[in-house]
Amino acid sequence: MMLYKLVVLGDGGVGKTALTIQLCLNHFVETYDPTIEDSYRKQVVIEDQPCVLEVLDTAGQEEYTALRDQWIRDGEGFLLVYSITSHSTFDRVERFRDQIFRVKDVDNVPLMLVGNKCDKVTEREVTREEGYAMAKRLACEFIETSAKTCVNVERSFYQVVKIIRAQRDGMRSGVKKNGKGKGKDKKPPCVVL
Repeated sequence: MMLYKLVVLGDGGVGKTALTIQLCLNHFVETYDPTIEDSYRKQVVIEDQPCVLEVLDTAGQEEYTALRDQWIRDGEGFLLVYSITSHSTFDRVERFRDQIFRVKDVDNVPLMLVGNKCDKVTEREVTREEGYAMAKRLACEFIETSAKTCVNVERSFYQVVKIIRAQRDGMRSGVKKNGKGKGKDKKPPCVVL
């Protein structure tokens, strides 16, 4: 059974834990209890293929930036979560994405931009259009979710798995989506004279 390591990143209070627990335990967490790091496993079937999702729920607070590099190194796919009720959490998404690409040092990383708390329509600060525009800038997919009402929770995680699978299949065939071979050439080959 294939294992997929997914990392949920975003500012504190955006609902990363609520999304993760809703996916893995089918339960909505009402109270906010800041996370440092929690890992969950769930067996699922995606496109008729059984697999195990290992979901790392991470701290969003600034003081855990050093730990974030390790979480990113360990992850294969990433959910970048913001709250649609907080424009400041949306504005900081690019910082998380930049950190992923800096740490992974690759051309392409499976990413999903997730606008959480879409059930709170009267408190919305970030429009759906802004979400799509950000996803286009980040070159990733976008979805709005609600951990509370379970809207698009599975879909957001499963879509990241599908992106990972497509990337793995491309690597097995020796060609990535962008047409280049495996990995990126960082330096020219060494020539000894």
